[in-house]
Amino acid sequence: MTEYSAFRVERQGAVAHVQINRAEKRNAMNAAFWTEIEAIFTELDTADDVRAVVLSGAGEHFSAGIDLALLAGVAAELGPDVGRNARLLRRKIHSLQNALTAVERCGKPVLAAIQGYCIGGAVDLIATCDMRYCSEDARFSIKEVDMGMAADVGTLQRLPRIIGDGMLRELAYTGREVRAAEALRLGLVNQVFPTSEALLEGVFDLAGQIACKSPIAVTGTKRMLSYMRDHSVADGLEYVATWNAAMLQSADLKLAMMASMSKQTARFED
Repeated sequence: MTEYSAFRVERQGAVAHVQINRAEKRNAMNAAFWTEIEAIFTELDTADDVRAVVLSGAGEHFSAGIDLALLAGVAAELGPDVGRNARLLRRKIHSLQNALTAVERCGKPVLAAIQGYCIGGAVDLIATCDMRYCSEDARFSIKEVDMGMAADVGTLQRLPRIIGDGMLRELAYTGREVRAAEALRLGLVNQVFPTSEALLEGVFDLAGQIACKSPIAVTGTKRMLSYMRDHSVADGLEYVATWNAAMLQSADLKLAMMASMSKQTARFED
């Protein structure tokens, strides 16, 4: 796999492990993070031999959010003209948004494994993932309000369909901390593991189960679920009918049916 400065990317069979690799900085999201994460997930999207992705953070914390040095660098670029500053900031925000949207657009299920801090921009990041899991020491916070700004990289747009509008408003207005047990109750995470070691083991097990399924079926399922966020039920039904008009002709359907009838495990091509 390609070498990166803010990430370590490894393969465990058909599962890719994307790990934020700045443990000494609590995995703060520096300039390299934003350029590299877009490149990584764009590459994984087209890697047919990758069927699921685990996203984690090295060390004690998943991520403490956007690196303050990055914010200071942006501030240093501002000049005296309000209009030109606004144009610059809008471009910067769009660039950050596009970087994380690459995670959401990846056709492979992305499972986030979260320990320790998951703050600010890190919440934006996990909101782009298909599923989220954490260890008992996980601590979540939509911290932007305490910095005098509204979160602008996806939290406010994606979390309403994950934890509900009212609860998101409470967390976004107050910036208060959410511990693992509450995160589970809210539906922010699917499961809580006792330790970070058990967390990774459990998440890789789930990713492995997904990787054994038909990649055509899994990609289609993800596409349909993502489509439904912004469309009506009628639109979704029409879309899946059109999608499956092609995908039901895949050899995977016959292979899965034969394996089920013979009580064997199907092995699908990439």
